[in-house]
Amino acid sequence: MIHRILDKSKQKEVEELFTSVFTSSEGEKEGKLIGSLSLQLASNIDNKEIICIGAYEDETLIGCIFFTRLHFSKPILVYMLAPVAVSAEHQGKGIGQALINYGLDELKRRAANVAVTYGDPSFYSKVGFQALSENVIKAPLKLSMPFGWLGQSLTGEPIPTISKRPLCVKEFIDPVYW
Repeated sequence: MIHRILDKSKQKEVEELFTSVFTSSEGEKEGKLIGSLSLQLASNIDNKEIICIGAYEDETLIGCIFFTRLHFSKPILVYMLAPVAVSAEHQGKGIGQALINYGLDELKRRAANVAVTYGDPSFYSKVGFQALSENVIKAPLKLSMPFGWLGQSLTGEPIPTISKRPLCVKEFIDPVYW
């Protein structure tokens, strides 16, 4: 398996992976929603505000993750991990975990302070994420399931408390994702 930082040229490949994965696991409506989100994100990859990393096997994209920048009033470099997809035939083999760990290492190389995500605590805890109170760092929009807000320090220091909601990339400014 090879990990690559992707650019806009891979947007169709990325959209197809996310649509397929979420359709098979969550149904057609969710597949279209997350497929559309992934296409919007992939169309705006700039390797700063939106970072996309893929896992390849024999030149086939089998996994993909996005990190998007969250902006706070204080100077801190925070990225949100979302969405994540691994092709159905490659799930359960550690590919998602390896891809996320690769991405977190990339964020550390870029001197990021914190990574957050919104998802299943039992999965994301395997790659170092822990429950994160919104009293420490708020999500960009109101959460429908606050127990899924997770974070991890990338510096070894405790996650600092930041009282105001961050600004996120425009693709996530929709309550449907929260």
